[in-house]
Amino acid sequence: MVVPWVRRKQTELGSDAVMLVTWFTFHSPWRAAVFLVVGLPITIRLWWQALRSPGNLGVSMKVNPFTGFWSLSAWTDRQAIAAYTRTDPHGSAMDRLRHRMEEFARASWTVSTTDVPATLGSTEMVWSQAEQRLGEERRRRSAS
Repeated sequence: MVVPWVRRKQTELGSDAVMLVTWFTFHSPWRAAVFLVVGLPITIRLWWQALRSPGNLGVSMKVNPFTGFWSLSAWTDRQAIAAYTRTDPHGSAMDRLRHRMEEFARASWTVSTTDVPATLGSTEMVWSQAEQRLGEERRRRSAS
């Protein structure tokens, strides 16, 4: 399942944006299946929260109980990301999920605001880049 990419219209953009990708899996397929049923409303609330958060430029999510749960978002700066992640409902949702996660990874990188996807159809290359960056981050963390 894909929660579609939506780009927010911003009147004042800087020259750079921060892309953020997160990924997590659960300890068992059973927990992932339960999350699909119980967690779908939460996922939609977090997607909606991100879209309304100051500094958000766009967001999408992918859900696959066999390969994990992904989010991809674009932000004006890292402070906006930090504010979103600590604010409820995101903050409390992650507190409740953290002990159920088997793996969690995140990666971020800076892009020109002109490279922030405009539509869902333009996210394929960014998702590919996000998956590559997450793979690099996971390899780096497992090597240390």
